[in-house]
Amino acid sequence: MLLDRSALSDDVLPAARRLLGCEIAADTPQGEVRVRLVEVEAYRGADDPGSHCYRGQTARNAVMWGPAGHLYVYFVYGMHFCANVVCLRDGVAGAVLLRAGEVLSDVGAAHVRRPTARGRDAELARGPARLCTLLGLDREANGVDVLSPSSPVRLLAGARVPDADIRTGPRVGVAAGQQRPWRFWVAGSPAVTPYKAGRARADGPDW
Repeated sequence: MLLDRSALSDDVLPAARRLLGCEIAADTPQGEVRVRLVEVEAYRGADDPGSHCYRGQTARNAVMWGPAGHLYVYFVYGMHFCANVVCLRDGVAGAVLLRAGEVLSDVGAAHVRRPTARGRDAELARGPARLCTLLGLDREANGVDVLSPSSPVRLLAGARVPDADIRTGPRVGVAAGQQRPWRFWVAGSPAVTPYKAGRARADGPDW
């Protein structure tokens, strides 16, 4: 069942918590790839120096201004794609970065899509760039409505993660606003990003 759009129309922080445990299903040449989200990171607009919308609306970040439930996909450091789910009401900037997931679909097909995981299932979708590669998300996915049944990428409600199993901490891979505890993850998941204080680049095992 698709996640209800109203779950994303609130502030980015409760939306981020709700996204944990949700599933992303993507149609790929190897068949449907499905992951359970175990790590996300929230970003607002004008009051968040770490956000792409901090300095206002541009052609690049326009999707982040709504409506909720669409993907905001961007290219970073000339190497990686990262995907966010847009939140808040239409006209107000906010999104949640999809940082990591656990593979629920055929693991063999997932390794075909992510051969550099070297047999370690936990690395298949650990980090936002790896997650995008596994799901086949690139510039063409920017603006896709993941709450539409006909979409090639769908956001499913999944099982809600109990509050007792959710942890929060500093963001990873940004310099401005890094210390805001707006990264949320499922405790005990091996797919969660190892935190390295002071890291502000999109390379290495974080990505």
